[in-house]
Amino acid sequence: MQKRRLDIEYPLNAGKPDLLWMLMSTDHGLERWLADEVKEENGVLSLTWGSPYGEHHTLHANIVERQKNSHIRLRWVDEDDPVAYWEMRIGHSELTQDLCLCVVDYAPEEDIEDLHELWDGNLERLHQSSGF
Repeated sequence: MQKRRLDIEYPLNAGKPDLLWMLMSTDHGLERWLADEVKEENGVLSLTWGSPYGEHHTLHANIVERQKNSHIRLRWVDEDDPVAYWEMRIGHSELTQDLCLCVVDYAPEEDIEDLHELWDGNLERLHQSSGF
């Protein structure tokens, strides 16, 4: 089943991209807002939600591309759709030139709204943990 692409742009209250880059490209940074536990080994991120010693869910993503202070593109290890990936990119609003986080993700048509809500929740945690 082919998935639909979702593009979302989140404006941020941050002046410089360095801190945002750390939050979206390192184990420790991602643990502050994206997953409960994140480990990177040999270009593969393991993301765990829930308690690693209790009920939890872990997914693995290959790092396809990473460019410092620009973007990180990942692809789920078990992804069937050949064009699907997820990406977080540091951008600037065309109107205000403020820093923003641009997200690209893919999901089946019937799951697009849920995926959008998931990213909204992630960004709420990013705002709470970093003040962005």
